[in-house]
Amino acid sequence: MDAGEVAAVCRNCGRPSAVPVPPRCPSCQSPRFAAHPEIGRVGIAHLDCDAFYAAVEKRDDPGLADRPVVIGGGRRGVVAAACYVARRFGVRSAMAMYKALEACPHAVVLRPDMAKYRRVGREVRGLMREATPLVEPISIDEAFLDLGGDALPAAAAARLVRRIEDEVGITVSVGLAANKFLAKIASDLDKPRGFAVIGPAEAPDFLAARPVAIIPGVGAAMARRLRSEGALTVADLRRWTEAELTARFGVFGRRLHSFARGEDDRRVQPASETRSISAETTFETDRSGFDDLARALSPLARTVANRLDTAGLAAGSVVLKLKTADFRTQTRSRAQVFATKRADRLLEEAEQLLRPEADGRAFRLIGLAAADLVPADAADPPELFAGTC
Repeated sequence: MDAGEVAAVCRNCGRPSAVPVPPRCPSCQSPRFAAHPEIGRVGIAHLDCDAFYAAVEKRDDPGLADRPVVIGGGRRGVVAAACYVARRFGVRSAMAMYKALEACPHAVVLRPDMAKYRRVGREVRGLMREATPLVEPISIDEAFLDLGGDALPAAAAARLVRRIEDEVGITVSVGLAANKFLAKIASDLDKPRGFAVIGPAEAPDFLAARPVAIIPGVGAAMARRLRSEGALTVADLRRWTEAELTARFGVFGRRLHSFARGEDDRRVQPASETRSISAETTFETDRSGFDDLARALSPLARTVANRLDTAGLAAGSVVLKLKTADFRTQTRSRAQVFATKRADRLLEEAEQLLRPEADGRAFRLIGLAAADLVPADAADPPELFAGTC
């Protein structure tokens, strides 16, 4: 069957179907089809694991299957993830934990197990790369894929989703489109276990009534500025020429012009460079004073050192992150003469950065990051530590 004739693919086995779409797949008898008139014309996919942290915990403890599960710290922390049961009560990622528990007092709260989540994320990433070498990771639980090398990308996506469910034990949502911008939007349309398509022909009409905040890079401040200029929807942006948008918003104006028309020439970039490796902790109660704050740095230094070792990288600079009691974030950094992956050196540098900041102010969060990363074989020359123990 020619890709142009395909109207649907079976979400269980990937078999294509023309119009009329049968009630069940002739190959596997599944009633689940992904149907769209342009499904044969889209090759860029965005895969997003559904409530990833919570899904992994439910996979590992079936007794949690129907319960509201929230992943995060203590009452002073924030929600890292919430399952779809918890979301029915209004719990959302990044919500303060005390607010989440007010909304859903019977929630099961679990501390995040990042080592486990990274292992599962690598499993999912491995299956993606078996489907195509063109995988651009966005975070631990989502990525763009260019499936254009497959005769029917939608079928390849369906088979990949099935493998992730069967072999990893979690669900994902997939968005298919002709470019990354539209694929990312599509993956959010039908979660969880979504399979949505935005075709190139329908894209302009699909976007027209959407708020300008749907465009990547349009945060709260930019949305307010656009509203002040009379642009509430994507259709409003189309009233301006590229030159006019560029005059108003600089280089970003060109992106606004193309995205408003559903156009995006960014390629899927399989090499995603790691810019930093970090760890942080939110205190149960605010801390002030050097000694109290410094006690939290030692485990963070060990965590960052372990992650550097696993990645085969070293820190060219060390970054200290602090968040004040009124939620203001500040960072301080120091370049290293010799790159390091040693926990003791990371700790020493972080303590030096902390000392002038520990001036009596109260802090609710402290973090340590390794930045300006280099290969580990360029780190910690032996002569630097000669005679030390």
